[in-house]
Parts: sequence; C-alpha cells; structure tokens
Amino acid sequence: MIKKSVTLIFILFYFCGFSQKVIDKDIESEILETTRNLKIYLPKGYEKDSLKNYPLSIVFNSEFLFDAYVGNSVLFAAKDKAPKQIVVGITMDKTQKKDTYFDIESGNLTEDNIAFYEFVRDEVIFYVESNYRTSPFITLVGTGTSAKIISHFLKEPKPFINSYICINPTFSDYVGNQFQSFNLPKFKKEDNTFYLYINNATSFSLKKQARIGELQKGLATIEMKNFNIINDTIQTSSSVSAISEAIPRALTKVFEIYSAISKEEFDKNVKDLSPNDAIAYLENKYIEIQFLFGSDLGIRERDIYAVEKIVLEKENGDKLREFGKMIQKIYPTSPLGDYYIGKYYETGKKYSKALKYYKISYGKMDPADPNADAFYENILRLGGR
Repeated sequence: MIKKSVTLIFILFYFCGFSQKVIDKDIESEILETTRNLKIYLPKGYEKDSLKNYPLSIVFNSEFLFDAYVGNSVLFAAKDKAPKQIVVGITMDKTQKKDTYFDIESGNLTEDNIAFYEFVRDEVIFYVESNYRTSPFITLVGTGTSAKIISHFLKEPKPFINSYICINPTFSDYVGNQFQSFNLPKFKKEDNTFYLYINNATSFSLKKQARIGELQKGLATIEMKNFNIINDTIQTSSSVSAISEAIPRALTKVFEIYSAISKEEFDKNVKDLSPNDAIAYLENKYIEIQFLFGSDLGIRERDIYAVEKIVLEKENGDKLREFGKMIQKIYPTSPLGDYYIGKYYETGKKYSKALKYYKISYGKMDPADPNADAFYENILRLGGR
C-alpha cells in the first residue's frame, strides 16, 4: 500500500510540474461550425526568451494522449535527446466518432472526417503559428482511427508536416492502395526532413497485425534520403501499454538528428568520411538543428571530439585549420576552434602563429575549467606565458 501511494504521489508531482504551463483554449471553428477545445503546453523558459522558436507537436485525443506526450517531451528535452516543444492537444472525447471514424466499406474519409482534417490543417495550425513562436518543424500524433486521419496528411501536394506519428493505427483493408495514392516519392523533391512512424503490436488481432505488417513491408521498400520510415513492432499483451511504449520509441527516431552523435550514427554516417566530409557533416547537422527546431546549440563538445580523430589522423592533419574555422563559426565562444587552428600551425612548425591561437583559446576558458591547465601547457610548450 505504501509503495503504491509513493508511486501515485510521484506521478501527481511529475504531472503537476508541467500542468501549470498548460493553456486551456476554446476556438471557434468556421469549418466545423462549432467550438473546439485545445490544450496548449508551453515549455519551460518560453516566456523568458522572446526570440527562441520551438517545434510544434499537435496531439489528437488529448484527453488521454496529451499528458503522455508532454511528459515524454519534457524528459527527452531534459536529457538533451530532443528540443523543447510546444504541444497542442485536440480534445476529442465527445467527437472521436464523427471526427475520425472512416467509411469501413471503402476506407475513404467521410465528409465529417474531411472537415476535421481541414480544421486541423487550416485552423488549428494557423492559430498556433499566429499566436506562438513555432519553428518550421511540425509533428502530428494520433492513435487508432486518429492515426488513420494523420496518414492522409501525406497526400498534401506540398508537404508541410515533418513528422507523422501513427500509434496503434486503425487502417482499412485498402490501406496499401491509399498509401500508393499519396505519391510518397514527391517528398524527395523537398528540401526538408520527414518522418513516418507506424507501429504494429503483438496485442493486436491477427487480422490487424497482418494488415499493418503488409503496409510496413511495402513501406520498407521505399528509399528516400530525406523521408525516414520507422516500422516498429512492440512486443506486448496490452494495446494500452503499446501506446506508452510507442511515444518514446517514436521520439527517439524523429529527433535523432537533434541528439549528440551516437555510436550508431558515427558508425553509419561518419567514420568512413574524409576530413572535409566529416567537417561538413558536423556543420550541416547543427545548421539543420537550428533551422528545423529553432535551437542554436553551437556544437556539443562531444560531437567535436567524435569528429576530431578523423581530422587528426587522416590526410596528415592538413584539415585542422578548416575544422577550427568551422567551430569558430558555429560555436565562437568555444576555445576548441582556436585550439585546432593553433595545432595546425604547430604541426606545420609555424610556432608564432600557433602560440597566438593557443593564447586566444586559453583566453576563452573559465579558469575553473578542469581542462584549463592542459590548454595552458600548449602556451608554455611554445615558450609563451
């Protein structure tokens, strides 16, 4: 009993931590000819920085999916695995059937479904982008028949949704043909990045597992550099459990580019690059993070060190200066850019220039930094002080 009480208190405390930042907003919909409720979560620090923008996530079925998604978004941001997000939940507890129950005979959307689709596309997104500081990156999250509605956003002639998270989706028998009609190859013409997450689960009926499995099999044959398909299968006896597992699994993939370079990313994308290409990869990664998510991170030091070995060991270290200049450009307050330029000149026996950059590098450091003494050794080694 005590253990259950402690757990309950923790859950209540955790959700109260962000519940105070949730705005409850009723908006008049001309399309639906009624009032609809939105829940709007603004991340910590939103009010303090008037220039920072945040990616937008729109969560269907907010009555049970909103808190779960917000909780995960807070955790991922705290662990530097995803940017902070503005999360908007659409309340559907009384309108789920009208909004999302499609024509089971044909698999097509009903007139009510189309109206709800247009409400999200033309009114909800417009309202949020007009009133809050959003970055260009938009995510849609839904489950069951709501996930089916989300999949139809793939058919937009000019894609504007970056991430489609379809959890425990309910599709018709014609889902394969419908996905073909979405013309997914059009995405490769876009100068943007896209993600489609669809999960299967062992808790589903055999018929539903087979339907989703066939769709995933077809999607697996699609290869586009900027369109990332995440076919997931969750081993569970509970479809409710599948929802709670799917959210963090989807976020891990959708915001993979935001995270520091993992071993998997390094082995797959970086380790075999030339120094020039490795430098370009790192620079482009952080430029894309800033564009998509509105997050000016500079460059994480661990990512600099991930690429350092390639620059030092290949081509006799001749690209150290370019490496340093790239760091100076994106992360001007870091001592590492000047350090690498100094190392480049020292390797070329141009000691006066090397000493100059080592001094600049050391000057950018906090004296309390545990690496400060090691940086100062570079100055002493070349006769400086």
